[in-house]
Amino acid sequence: MKARIVASLKADYPLAMLLQIAGLARSTFFYHQKNRFGDKPDRYAHVKTLIQDIVDRTRGRYGHRRVRAELAKTGVFVSKKTVLVLMRQLGLLSRVRQKKFNSHRGTVGTIADNVLARDFESAEPNQKWVTDVTEFAVEDRKLYLSPVIDLFDRGVLSYTMSTSPNTALTNESLTRACQGLRPGQAPLVHTDQGFQYQHVSWAAILADHGAQASMSRRGNCWDNAVAENFFGQLKSEMFYLESFNTIEDLKAAVEEYIHWYNYERSSSRLGGLAPMEYRTKTAKDGEHVYQLC
Repeated sequence: MKARIVASLKADYPLAMLLQIAGLARSTFFYHQKNRFGDKPDRYAHVKTLIQDIVDRTRGRYGHRRVRAELAKTGVFVSKKTVLVLMRQLGLLSRVRQKKFNSHRGTVGTIADNVLARDFESAEPNQKWVTDVTEFAVEDRKLYLSPVIDLFDRGVLSYTMSTSPNTALTNESLTRACQGLRPGQAPLVHTDQGFQYQHVSWAAILADHGAQASMSRRGNCWDNAVAENFFGQLKSEMFYLESFNTIEDLKAAVEEYIHWYNYERSSSRLGGLAPMEYRTKTAKDGEHVYQLC
């Protein structure tokens, strides 16, 4: 065991150097030293096995809070701190999120008021939508994603991908989402001040469906926090965990992730249900249930 070897050499060499060579975290080393390098039975051995199974099943996409929720579903109840410590010992923590793509190019068209005003709750489907564009880099190429998210259950209603962040990208995702509207539904559609959303073509699509525009204030990314959070989850739970050689491979992975996000990924705010599960469960008798992507 690495920790045992480091312990045998630390009297002759600096501990920091030994830990770096062995690839051991300082906390992990002292954990093993405290427990006599595994000579004592590990009281959390079964929990660790369950955690590893959950992480494998979800492809490393869950952080310690969601792993804890999954453990609870199996009847295993431990604290968030314990799950965090165990995941650190197993080297299973999520990766760091990176800065988002910024499509702001100044005032090139109409800028709407911030009607949403960070009120991210919605009592019914298709009342409030948010959307944005994010960027992925694969070798020397870029891929852009434009999803439309319903604040009712945070489900992705539609999305488009392209190698250019142009108006066609955003207009198509909005048009697809609007195709699922029922008579009388006219959502508030919130965006940032990206040039695509200031364009006359965006306003025309909204007008055709009776929808209302809302835009974040300049320099206030939290005004569109739900879209920002979705991009962070997608990248930390999929993009940063895998390697992609081509744009086509990345597109396929994004499609798979969004389907998994809509139909399988548990959400604490939805009582442990995925968006589509919640949408179906809360649908009124005889009500049409819009199928998410």
